[in-house]
Amino acid sequence: MIAGAGLTSALIVEKEEDMETIHTVFWANLAISCTMAAVLYIWAEFFGGLLGAVESAYLLRIMAFLIPLQLAGDVAYSLLARRMNFSKDALWSMASESIAAIVAVALAFMGFGVWALIIQLFAAALIRLVGLYAVSRYCPRFVMKPRRLVPLLGFSSGLMGSEIANFVTFQSPMVVIARHLGLADAGAYSASNRFASIPNQVVLSAVMGVLFPAFSRMMDDPQRRRDALMFSTQVLTVLLAPMMFGLWAVAEPAMLVIFGQNWAYAWPVLGLLALSKAILTPCSTFIPYLKGAGYGRVLFWSATIRAIVTTVAVWLAALYGTLIDAMVWLCIVNAVTLVAYSWAVFKASDTPFFRGLYVSSRPMIAAFVMAVAVRYLLHLLADRIPNATLQVLIGAAVGGAIYAILILLTERALLGKILGMVKSRRMPNTATQG
Repeated sequence: MIAGAGLTSALIVEKEEDMETIHTVFWANLAISCTMAAVLYIWAEFFGGLLGAVESAYLLRIMAFLIPLQLAGDVAYSLLARRMNFSKDALWSMASESIAAIVAVALAFMGFGVWALIIQLFAAALIRLVGLYAVSRYCPRFVMKPRRLVPLLGFSSGLMGSEIANFVTFQSPMVVIARHLGLADAGAYSASNRFASIPNQVVLSAVMGVLFPAFSRMMDDPQRRRDALMFSTQVLTVLLAPMMFGLWAVAEPAMLVIFGQNWAYAWPVLGLLALSKAILTPCSTFIPYLKGAGYGRVLFWSATIRAIVTTVAVWLAALYGTLIDAMVWLCIVNAVTLVAYSWAVFKASDTPFFRGLYVSSRPMIAAFVMAVAVRYLLHLLADRIPNATLQVLIGAAVGGAIYAILILLTERALLGKILGMVKSRRMPNTATQG
């Protein structure tokens, strides 16, 4: 988070590949990662105590060596990202994770226990490291010119600060709930949050790494970058909003199906968490846009204010209320965050605020209407269809049909643009074959 988010990301937005700067960033990044590893190794007992497991100190010492191993490939990845060569990185990432998983399973069957998981992490990191350097054809040389880092620090420091603030935003609710509401509520929150985060992880993990360098390549073409922002925001909202609002609609039967009877009581937590994430679906492209457009300071202050407000709101709700109250306030904070982030991004891109907010949020509104209809339908069918699995399937089928109709009615221009892009890509292939 600290070493990877700063200098190497700044390389992506640089206009030219200056090898002296690249080598300097490599050694600086390696020094930072080794320092982090040394701190973790020396104070392993302290960090283990913070996690409530002092006996895990020896594992932390071993995992410390993983930090430089993982971060040593950041410069090579940055070069691939600059060149928009994501397929090779994806290939090596998939290969490294697959091979490491097979090795881990084999070792687990041989009785290696927790060491199988540790070896899996090291194997995946090592394979990906070798692959990145092979496909990027980057060979580090001992060139260290600190002055080359100065132009990068303004952008990288803001980026690093925003990553730390985002970490606080995502992790502080868990800490607050565990301390003030107890381990039972913390467990309900953790289980619900993991499940509610799956759509974002599946869709955004692949897209975020592409959008950042794509926006940075449009630095000299504001209109093209502005059009790309609105188009990507609409597309991602069309994809993500029905998943998140749909999960809110079927939260009660879904909690029973996925986690069983013991966790069924926590379905309101799952529903409210899904709702809180659904509210932010139009913001999915905002962070890579601000990064790619060079607005590191705006990104830092936006993330910092969000972290403070989120932590304080959840803390007060947990202190004077229940877990449900904390989740309700999380939804309220995210609604305010949507408006604030939209204002910052649309101002940076010279897009009229109300027009931009309406266009980017329109698929979200359609998804919300769909979710309300599905939830009402499941309420009517609750006595006739008591089976939770059938309720989830019916909700998904009906919700998909309603959402498809709403999108056809409200997003015809977007669908036409997507079809036009598909046809334009097929035409060169057809001409080549002819």
